[in-house]
Amino acid sequence: MHEAQQQRIRLPELRNRVTTAERAASWIEDGMTVGMSGFTRAGDAKVVPLAIAERAKSEQLKITLMTGASLGSDVDKTLTEAGAMTRRMPFQADPTLRAAINRGEIMYVDQHLSETVEQLRTRQINAIDVAIIEAIAITETGAIIPTTSVGNSASFAILADQVIVEINLTQSLELEGLHDIFIPKHRPQREPIPIMSASDRVGTTAIMIPPEKIVAIVITEKADSASTILPPDEETAQIAAHLVEFFKQEVKDGRLTNSLMPMQAGIGTIANAVMTGFIDSPFEHLQMYSEVLQDSTFDLFDAGKLDFASGSSITLSAQKSQEVFANIGKYKDRLVLRPQEVSNHPEVIRRLGIIAINTALEADIYGNVNSTHVLGTHMMNGIGGSGDFARNAYLSVFATKAIAKNGKISSIVPMVTHVDHNEHDVDIIVTDVGLADLRGLAPRERAQKIIQNCVAEPYKQMLLDYLAEAELRGGQTPHVLEKAFSWHVRYRETGTMLEQAVALKAVA
Repeated sequence: MHEAQQQRIRLPELRNRVTTAERAASWIEDGMTVGMSGFTRAGDAKVVPLAIAERAKSEQLKITLMTGASLGSDVDKTLTEAGAMTRRMPFQADPTLRAAINRGEIMYVDQHLSETVEQLRTRQINAIDVAIIEAIAITETGAIIPTTSVGNSASFAILADQVIVEINLTQSLELEGLHDIFIPKHRPQREPIPIMSASDRVGTTAIMIPPEKIVAIVITEKADSASTILPPDEETAQIAAHLVEFFKQEVKDGRLTNSLMPMQAGIGTIANAVMTGFIDSPFEHLQMYSEVLQDSTFDLFDAGKLDFASGSSITLSAQKSQEVFANIGKYKDRLVLRPQEVSNHPEVIRRLGIIAINTALEADIYGNVNSTHVLGTHMMNGIGGSGDFARNAYLSVFATKAIAKNGKISSIVPMVTHVDHNEHDVDIIVTDVGLADLRGLAPRERAQKIIQNCVAEPYKQMLLDYLAEAELRGGQTPHVLEKAFSWHVRYRETGTMLEQAVALKAVA
């Protein structure tokens, strides 16, 4: 065994369990439930899953797959194409898998990210048979040191009958000490999670399991897949500017200080761009208590704006990944990675007073938000952790561009076709057009504020006309039921939400 591998496998009795991905995959049997590490393309198992897919091409092998969130390295794609999955949870972001889900070929359980291991722990869903966990090393006691994510890895390893470890030599040993593994106790002995600030460390730096559970170790040298976020554009810059102005007013009114409250930002281009917008703001000594730490986290560190960031994974673009992980010691004492049931725990979110910034596919005139479904039926990715934060945050913000598809779609509609976050959990809606503060407003007031502040023309007038007709019918939350989804129907049938006369005028 190479010296480098000995540094990574520090318990001598485990070194004879090093094997190939193909032999490790032989531990997986048809019908098993498999838990894999990985959270938004970071810290995911990379070679054993592909070996499972290869087996499935020639034999009966179908699994239920649980992860932390989405996977990289085309794992979901390859398993789907091999016909190796029957059920998937709690989050995904792969186009091939998405298509299979929407065809009804794979049963997808879209779930709040804080809930998966809670249901596993209490045996409300099928137990994990085998866990496949990426690590930088195994300690002298057989504990697993994760790589760039924690996600659900700790509980998967603890609850599984057998554990396969992928030791990734491309991941720096300097990551050791970055993680904070805290596992809630079983009820009724459960105690409060003792996190009083984003920077608190309350657990261990590795996943503690009996070493005899580790049945195979595979050595890999495959890097995390790069994030697919795009740089800020004019619309996302406007969204960020509206939010900065809002927070400046909150400070002026004495509801916030210049360090705001700990912030959470969802995954993706819009949320990342919004956070980048804080670089040129007057706010300082910021903290993050989030799920995914993206490029903007490290841009804020480098700008001297951010003091500390707590997350469950680090997911970066290719260029930013090279910059950060080559100098991880520069950031390490200001970072912590936690299990997602802790990063997303309602108790901690409420205690810390999180400002949550997440992305909407669409919102309606009363503030209900759809984050997951196109035209009410077709899954995009999943709810992820946005619901964990939105329901419990000090401020719950949802951001979206006002229009999409070159103006053929309005992101603000009469009624959303699928509700992930109802009006009671949404405080702020912001688009590139403007920001609507919905706090303390009744439904009719919310509708006026959203339409006037957040909607682009000609959809603004269309919504005002809809609301006027709805209010004639009365009710606490007025609607014209036969027209509530007419925009979506029109888009499905004609390719635009614009009414025919308006669409013809726009073309002319």
